[in-house]
Amino acid sequence: MNKGFSFSEFSKQSPKGLLIIYLAEIYKVLKLFWIFLFILFKDFSKFTSYGIIYIYLGVFVLLSFLFIRSYLIYLNFQFKVFNGHFILKKGILKKTNIEIPFQRIQNINFKQNIVQQLIGVFEVNIETAGSNDTEIAIKALSLEKATALKKIVSTAKSTDHNLKKEKELEPILTISPFALLKVSLTENHLQNLLLFLAVLFGFFNQIQQVSESLGQSEVLDGLITDSTSNLSTNLVLLFLLLVLLTLIALLSSFVKVFLLHFNLTAYLKKDAFEINQGLFTKKTIVLKKEKIQTITFSTNPLKRAIGISFVTFKQAVSGKTKKKKKERPIRLVGCKQEQLEVIKNTVYTHLDVLEKQKIYPNNYYAKRLFIYAGLFLLVGYSLLYFIFNHIEIAYSLVLVLPIIILLILKKIKKRFYKISDSMIVVGKGVLETHLIFLNLFKVQHIQLKQSIFQKKSKVATIILQTASGKINLPCISYLEAIQLYNHTLYKVETSKKSWM
Repeated sequence: MNKGFSFSEFSKQSPKGLLIIYLAEIYKVLKLFWIFLFILFKDFSKFTSYGIIYIYLGVFVLLSFLFIRSYLIYLNFQFKVFNGHFILKKGILKKTNIEIPFQRIQNINFKQNIVQQLIGVFEVNIETAGSNDTEIAIKALSLEKATALKKIVSTAKSTDHNLKKEKELEPILTISPFALLKVSLTENHLQNLLLFLAVLFGFFNQIQQVSESLGQSEVLDGLITDSTSNLSTNLVLLFLLLVLLTLIALLSSFVKVFLLHFNLTAYLKKDAFEINQGLFTKKTIVLKKEKIQTITFSTNPLKRAIGISFVTFKQAVSGKTKKKKKERPIRLVGCKQEQLEVIKNTVYTHLDVLEKQKIYPNNYYAKRLFIYAGLFLLVGYSLLYFIFNHIEIAYSLVLVLPIIILLILKKIKKRFYKISDSMIVVGKGVLETHLIFLNLFKVQHIQLKQSIFQKKSKVATIILQTASGKINLPCISYLEAIQLYNHTLYKVETSKKSWM
């Protein structure tokens, strides 16, 4: 089995990996200096023939340097498997040796961007729950070699050495392009629109800086002033702009969902979920059940109307890694009720927590939300009055106030928790509803906080720290908080199970 790929000797990536590394180095340079390239090519026709020759020469020298650097990176990146460890050597001037025991390897996932798909190689990501120094990406391996490496590590980690060949698995979830369209319609369009506007504003800011450097800022300011003046006097254009922004929000939601979740297929194996998805960047993620810290089931009125929910898995992640690079959560979209039940029953052996009574925050929680909202409105409208000097702005409170009250009431209603002997379920949300499932033995740290005001009202806040983040239970009765605190500590200290 895998006779040609024992990895007992140091191996390099596929020679095609040199192209991947080279393109990545060029992309880094373009990302850092694109504004200078924009200025350069804007006035390219004004350069003399000697100037153009120097530009071409400079580009040639830069590309040659990047190629040599890429070749050295490729040449010095070597790995092997020895004595239950994955061993890696890399670096050009500063040499780095990394040695990871198989037991610390959390997952081995495959990934393909558009270039890797064209040249027929896979990126192999080796994830650990330890430190950011041991997150490894092998940029280019053939499918056979990548599969062999994954099998060697997985077999060595398994306690069952008599593994039988797995049967052809039936997917528990398959999402068609039409289903993705329905999923995109239920997305947070306001968030996508704000993201689009932020990108647009950033681009405009860069153009403004270029204009100032070229001494053309007055022309740009005049164009903006004229356009704004014309737009403000034309209600039809304002209406069309609103329609255009709505279409952009819908389109951006669809594009985002389509790119991330194209051909989404999820399989259920004996001890893991295997998730395949992506259009330009294809990903294969193996999610070990014992590595899952929390599962969040999310829905909203639109999702409920078409009978779907979203499932978000969180794994153990070190604090250093989170600060260095924020990873996307592992997410299954478009799940129906029967698929949700399969996921729950697969990961959790005891679901009696669902039958428990909901415990809501103390009334102090509602008072606090209304006080914060009142202060926000007071400060916000005071600033608007000082800026525009029109008392008529306050008339908008007739519309704004009921909306804020409705949102606060929804937030209060959706904030609760249920607890059993071994599990806790936490509910939260405003427009969306989120249910977070957590096994108590996976809690790494529990904190009971009580401010001066909370102490007077006999309430406290519980913070459950897991390897994937924090879960807050705000403003619950102090007696309930003490009981929850003691019960969780007892379950953590007496449990023999590993949290990952």
